[in-house]
Amino acid sequence: MIKYLGSKRTLLPLIVETIHGLEQVRSVIDLFSGTSRVGHALKGAGFRVQANDLNAYAATLARCYVAADQADHSEEAQGWIDRFNKLKGAPGYVTKTFCEDSRFFQPKNGARIDAIRGAIAEADLSEELEAILLVSLMEAADRVDSTTGLQMAYLKQWAPRAHKDLSLRLPNLLTRAQHGKGTAHQLDAREAARSLSADVAYLDPPYNQHKYMGNYHIWESLVRWDKPEVYGTACKRIDVRERKSPFNSKPGIRGAMRDVVENLDVRHLVVSFSNEGFIPRDEMVELLSTRGEVQVITRDFKRYVGAQIGVHNPAGDRVGKVSHLTNKEFLFVVRGR
Repeated sequence: MIKYLGSKRTLLPLIVETIHGLEQVRSVIDLFSGTSRVGHALKGAGFRVQANDLNAYAATLARCYVAADQADHSEEAQGWIDRFNKLKGAPGYVTKTFCEDSRFFQPKNGARIDAIRGAIAEADLSEELEAILLVSLMEAADRVDSTTGLQMAYLKQWAPRAHKDLSLRLPNLLTRAQHGKGTAHQLDAREAARSLSADVAYLDPPYNQHKYMGNYHIWESLVRWDKPEVYGTACKRIDVRERKSPFNSKPGIRGAMRDVVENLDVRHLVVSFSNEGFIPRDEMVELLSTRGEVQVITRDFKRYVGAQIGVHNPAGDRVGKVSHLTNKEFLFVVRGR
């Protein structure tokens, strides 16, 4: 799966084990699904997963990893991937925007991305099959990018992987879950909380002011294929400036979380959050306690790669110390009454 800030890869066993430990759980809502790493793991554990995320790239990942089943699509998707891997590059929007105006990819790979994305757009594909091929392209591009994992900036010197040739692979599709076919939704979290229903909801909301669409704007543009106007050195989509979310706001997140928690049609809640987030631990416990008794599981967690690298000036010189290299990840578990 793609490199991702806030990925729960190391916490997956704990999350799955925790949800398995709740009473009578067959279905799970993954309300802020992101890469669908958690939804994918829960599907693999047999749960019927309803994944939701407002960003188009995340909804596409969910259609691939949660909604699409291996038996329905693997053979046909592999055929398309084999065909696309033979395409020659055709420089276009990606090459101009992300190889020339910025430097996220080598031009040879930008041209291949342009050619393959154009071919996907021209093919007459079902929604799930198209999602699988878009995820294959997204992950292939991720393997040859020149970033630390965020698309807020690119590296001053080319990452070694950027020199490799882009090549598509079949995403890791799963068989249909024991408790039923998964679904993917692209709704505001508050709207999804009012319209989806399951036994348990897993919530992993944004912790701070950084917008995921800004962090992964290339994937958003690649999926939408709307070739938007851009701004800044990183060539971000212009609508990154325009989209506002209360979950990225210190004064707004409490009300938004309260709205979600009050309206979810579930028996149990499992919430991931960080001690670096806008809502302190004790306040989160108080907010969630309206739904039942709250248990808090705490784990030390290595901070994102930018913190490991350190603070540098525009010339690349180290100019400051990082205050800390780990944070605490909280898993709040609410067993319904």
